[in-house]
Amino acid sequence: MLKIKNLKVNYGAVKALNSISLKVEPGQIVSIIGANGAGKSTLLKSVSGLIRGFDGNVIFEGQDISALLASRMVKLGISHILEGRQLFASLTTVDNLNLGAFAYRGRKNRAMVEQTREMVFKTFPILQERADQFAGTLSGGEQQMLAIGRAMMATPRLLLLDEPSLGLAPRIVQDIFAIIKRLNQQGVTILLVEQNAKLALKTSDYAYVLETGNMILEGCGEDLLSNDMVQQAYLGVTKTAV
Repeated sequence: MLKIKNLKVNYGAVKALNSISLKVEPGQIVSIIGANGAGKSTLLKSVSGLIRGFDGNVIFEGQDISALLASRMVKLGISHILEGRQLFASLTTVDNLNLGAFAYRGRKNRAMVEQTREMVFKTFPILQERADQFAGTLSGGEQQMLAIGRAMMATPRLLLLDEPSLGLAPRIVQDIFAIIKRLNQQGVTILLVEQNAKLALKTSDYAYVLETGNMILEGCGEDLLSNDMVQQAYLGVTKTAV
């Protein structure tokens, strides 16, 4: 579904990504783990069109989308949930959801948008209860649900998720990841950036480890969970000397 080939992104003299290649097969959950500043968010922004002018190729369903605008990406079936959620705090929950369907604005799509919104409310009943509440007054977990719901209003085939657990209590994090699994089971392919490496790897079919702009390791999520380097660097496991 998604192929990234030799992606290079520079911020001035700083190399943010250095010849990164990866692929995401249809129906998978693929994770990218790494420390702060590794280039994880930059990679997602390159896919969704928020960063332009890079070297390399981003190919989605056989089409090179490297030069396309972000608005065009949404219409192709790619939704991106940014780190920090980026909700419109002074707008209501339902208004935020409706903005997620901007690609389908117009009378001819009204019934489809309403049907999608009902699907979102079925997935997140609390959002229906909070439909007329300002987004800025929602709890952290509710805001993350709203960010995911808004992205789903565009009916994506590929969902880019950047740090969905950020700032959330452990119990809420488990709820959010259960939702991610449910969306995947419903047919949405997911590329996930997450600092909670253990949970990300447990959830993923495949994963990549990014370090200072370089892809240093890849493999099945379960395999990386047992990798010594991953355990020591990202899971807090120290190897006992014999």
